[in-house]
Amino acid sequence: MSDEHPEDDGYSGQATLVVGEREFAVTVELRGHFQPIDGYYRWYGRVAADQGLSELLGGRKAKAVLRTPGGESPGELSDPDPWDRYRIMGTSTPPFVVQTTVDAADA
Repeated sequence: MSDEHPEDDGYSGQATLVVGEREFAVTVELRGHFQPIDGYYRWYGRVAADQGLSELLGGRKAKAVLRTPGGESPGELSDPDPWDRYRIMGTSTPPFVVQTTVDAADA
């Protein structure tokens, strides 16, 4: 969970990114939140620089599946930053565990 935005859920750590037929072992920094206006959960973050991923995508957008120890979700890769870290975002069930009860927050 983020210290800066305690209402946000998140995950930082190792993941598997699947783009087409290729799999990449990557490190990710992810956050997410429920959007009450449209009723969707939105998750987003950055994938640490990976030379193979950069060679495959060449700065282009791509559909992907992200797997973490907490789950798996489809998403979209886009706009690498100046450090070659691709942005990833998705809607609905995130690839990480999300707190769903008030009791879990008190634990």
